[in-house]
Amino acid sequence: MANNAPGQTGSAQVISTGSAEIDKKLGGGIPVGSLVLLEGQSDSGKSVVSQHLTHGALGARMSMAYYTTENTVKSLMSQMASLNLDVTDYFLCDRLRVYPLDVSNVKEDDVGRAFQMLIDHFDSLPSRFKVAVVDSLTGLVTHSEDRAVIDFFASCKRLCDQGRTIIAVVHSYAFEEKLLIRIRSLCDAHLVLRMEQVGERLIKIMEVAKIRNAELSTGNVISFDVEPGLGMKIIPISKAKA
Repeated sequence: MANNAPGQTGSAQVISTGSAEIDKKLGGGIPVGSLVLLEGQSDSGKSVVSQHLTHGALGARMSMAYYTTENTVKSLMSQMASLNLDVTDYFLCDRLRVYPLDVSNVKEDDVGRAFQMLIDHFDSLPSRFKVAVVDSLTGLVTHSEDRAVIDFFASCKRLCDQGRTIIAVVHSYAFEEKLLIRIRSLCDAHLVLRMEQVGERLIKIMEVAKIRNAELSTGNVISFDVEPGLGMKIIPISKAKA
């Protein structure tokens, strides 16, 4: 039997985090064509997870766009290299495009237009750019009416139904509970990150709240740390308590 190509599990193509243990908890990885909500507290590892998925998509021969409100092109590349996720070659050969976004001056009346500009930009990318990450939407969501946020995610979902994969990163405080429930229903995958005190250590926790069409059964909770030069590393809870 032939081996699966990178990023493939069985017959379904997935985006890997680069960690077999974490992918297993995700049910094999993020299925291509998913709308993913990556939500969490500050410093809980949201950007690290999105960067691991970026590296995984590129390693599976996908081209992708990374929209960042928190980095320049140079600082993003340096940050990923520090996690052993060097993407320089992908960037130089136009497999990865990085788009810094400044949303600090977007006024409340202009948020709907900013959301539409993002959707139009996704849609205008060459067809080979199948994956887009937005890290993060917090600045827009917190200044927006619920209707505009829902419309944005619904538009993203339509693009995903056409074969795109969109990973939206948002701080948890940006959503009220009622809005979060509605957004979650639109998304194919929902990962929730938080920090927890375990013994004398602060560790990062990722809850796999939802993954639609996962190839394998999904796990519930992943505890991990971020190590320079290594990236995400699973920490068994029993070890963290020691």
